[in-house]
This record gives sequence, structure tokens and C-alpha cells, in this order.
Amino acid sequence: MTVAADERNAIVNRLLDAEQERFRALHPRSAAAWQDGKQHFLYGGPSHWMRRWAGGFPVYVADADGAHIRDIDGRDYVDFCLGDTGGMCGHAPAAVTEAATRQLKRGATMMLPTEDSLWVGAELSRRFGPKYWTLTTSATDANRAAIRISRMITGRRKVLVFSGCYHGGVEEAHVEIRDGRVGLRNMIHPNGVDHDAVSRVVEFNDIAGLEAALAHGDVACVLTEPLMTNFGMIPVDPGFHRALRDLTRRAGAVLIIDETHTLSCGPGGYSQANGLESDILVAGKAIAGGIPAGIFGLSREMAERLWAIVPHVNPRERQSAHLGFGGTLAGNALTVAAMRAVLEKVLTPANYHHMITTATQLASEARELIEANKLPWHVTQVGARAEIMFMPRPPRSGADVIAGRQPDLETLLHAFYMNEGILVTPFHTMFLMCPTTSAEDAARHTTIFAQFIDLLREAGVV
Repeated sequence: MTVAADERNAIVNRLLDAEQERFRALHPRSAAAWQDGKQHFLYGGPSHWMRRWAGGFPVYVADADGAHIRDIDGRDYVDFCLGDTGGMCGHAPAAVTEAATRQLKRGATMMLPTEDSLWVGAELSRRFGPKYWTLTTSATDANRAAIRISRMITGRRKVLVFSGCYHGGVEEAHVEIRDGRVGLRNMIHPNGVDHDAVSRVVEFNDIAGLEAALAHGDVACVLTEPLMTNFGMIPVDPGFHRALRDLTRRAGAVLIIDETHTLSCGPGGYSQANGLESDILVAGKAIAGGIPAGIFGLSREMAERLWAIVPHVNPRERQSAHLGFGGTLAGNALTVAAMRAVLEKVLTPANYHHMITTATQLASEARELIEANKLPWHVTQVGARAEIMFMPRPPRSGADVIAGRQPDLETLLHAFYMNEGILVTPFHTMFLMCPTTSAEDAARHTTIFAQFIDLLREAGVV
């Protein structure tokens, strides 16, 4: 029998304290390294996100291979985080390592194209549909460029996003609905930006809200994932994408689909698998096997509207239009070589079949445990990605996530997992498969998840 809410919270906190103490005892070298890092890095590590792991500090990696990581304390992990999707190809995939090494010997960056880029451009259009592509150094840069182009061709200012979204370091997307108004997410500073002036926010799956927001006639673009993955996975309602495409066309707004996480759905991402039609498609993270990279592609119509403003052919003049996006390292030879290896040899139909099969195994076994123990939790799976959420039904919106999620249980689960050799995305309980994630790896998760349920049951939490 479960206990009252206050007592339950106290028990969860005690369990978390015990897991974090166990984590410190199991990771003395990582603990010492973290203390050293705090002497030189602003928030302890090379990226401030690295401090967000539930143990109180991150493990320091000695080596990583395929779906496994070994830390400097000699402990092994099955890695379902995979660099929060950046490592979806698996760690150190041979094809990428060989292509990158070969290109490094010939030069990493020259601000000139290589012949590999011709293959990459053609393959991107084959997978994602005919587009005119540009390479960037991250999906953040790709989204910024897509927004800038949308404003150029529409003459409008506002960017519409869905509450709870994440699209990288994009100012216009750092917002959510708070008390019915545009508010900033998660300790983000306004940075001198009037977000009411540049952003509109509606709840995901809310067709009426979307229509009302677009009716103002000031939205340059809608920026969205095919389904939300960064605030807990929020599946898409039947008919929502059809309405989204119709409403953006009627409103004259550009539709930008960010496939950075949903590349896990298949060779052409969620869009190709489900017949979505974007005006601009964005992706990043895994597209070059973990080497920093992003892409964005414009439909023929969008490209022609941009070319009408900035011509793409002018043989009498040096092509010097800055356009406000790009970067010296964008499309560098090393990234392009790695991207070709990923598209040609790693993220193949056969590997996707294996990844999705393994995700199905993990999700099915987790559901069986939840049902057998009569727990008010659910599991969502989309392609090679799955998530356990401590709420009875999948959320339909960011508001549902805020109302229903149990962050204390998530933190406890993460800490328990790390102590038992499982890594998941630290921001929520999302699992990703790579081409070398095995059935044994998925079964290992099932065993540890069962132990976690036992821990909660013995403590009276569930």
C-alpha cells in the first residue's frame, strides 16, 4: 500500500540521497576529476549541460564503443543516451572513423567544396525529398538560418513554436505558455529580447489555438518537431499534421520541420515515413556521426523566393552576399566526409530495422512490467526511440507534461540506473538505440527497471 503524499516525497528523497551516496562511493576518480574541473570551467565541465546528471556530478569517460561506455573508474554502461542523439550512429563507428581519418590527412577545412559534397547533396534529397541544401555546424545554426530566411521571404517578424519545445539556442524558441502568456523556459534570461514581439506560442496538438495564432497575419514561420521529444515525448494527434500544413499555407507562413531527434524514425526521418511536406527541413546531431553538423533544405518554392531577393547566379560579380547565416567551418571537408559515411554506411535501412526492433523490445518489456505491477505509468515508442513517463497516459501538450510528470521519480530512476550501469538522457527518461545496441542490452534494461520497481514497492512509494 502506498503512503501519503508528504511521506512519499520524504521517502523518495531518502532513496535519492542513498543512490547519490552510492554513486559517489562507486566513482571516486570521476568525483575528484569533477572537483578539478570546477577550478577551470564555468560550471565544472566543458559544457554546463554536463552537470545535469542525477548522481551529483558526471562520470568521466575513458572510452566508448558502439552502445557502451567505460568511465575512468573502470565501470561499464549500456548507453541509451547516446550523447542525447549526437551518438545515434553508435560510438566510434568504423565507417565514420575511417572517413574522418582519411579526410584529416587531406585537410579538414578549406572553405572550398569537395566531391563528397556532391554525393551528400544528392543523397539528402533522395532521403528527405527534393530540397536545396545548406550545411551548418549545428541544428541550432540551421534553425536560425531557416528563421532568418522565413523572415526575408515573408516580411514578417514572429516565429510560432509549441510550448515545451526545444530547437537549440534559438531565442524565439526559448518560450512556453505561462499563465496564458508568452513566458521564458527554465531559467533562461530574456537576453534583451522582447519575446512577445518575436514569438507566438501555442500548445502542441491544439489546432484551434494554432489557427487563432496564425490569424494575426504576423507569423513568418512555424518551427516544430514532427512530434515533441524534448519535454517528454508527446505523440502527435491524428490529423494534426494535415491541419498544420493546411493552416500554414493559408496563412502564408513557412513550415519548418526540425527532424534532429526524429531522424531515429528511419532513413528519411519522421517526415519521409509519414509523408509530411515541409517548406524547410532541418536536422543535426547524428547526421555526421557526432562530428558537429547541421543541415537545412528549402523546397523549390522557398528557394525561388529567396533567389528573387538574393540571386544565386551572377557570373559578373563575386558572390559576396552574407545573408546573416553560415560560418567559416560550415560544410567543412571533414564534416562532409563524415556525413557521407553516415548516410552511405551507418544509417542504412538495415540498421534502422535493427534499431527499431531493439527499441520495440525495450518498450514492450517495460510495458509488461508496468502492467504486471499495475503502475500508473506509460511507455511511448517512435522508431528507434522510447520513453518511460511516470503518468498514466501519453501527454498531448506541454501543459499535460507539466501537470503530470514526477521529476523526483525521474531523478531517482536516473541515479539508480547509473549505479546499475545504464545511461539515459538526463533531461527526461528517453532511450535511443544505435546500430550496435543489442537484444541483450535491451534485456539488461528490463532487469534493472524491474529492480527499480522492486525498490519503490519495498519502500512503499508504489
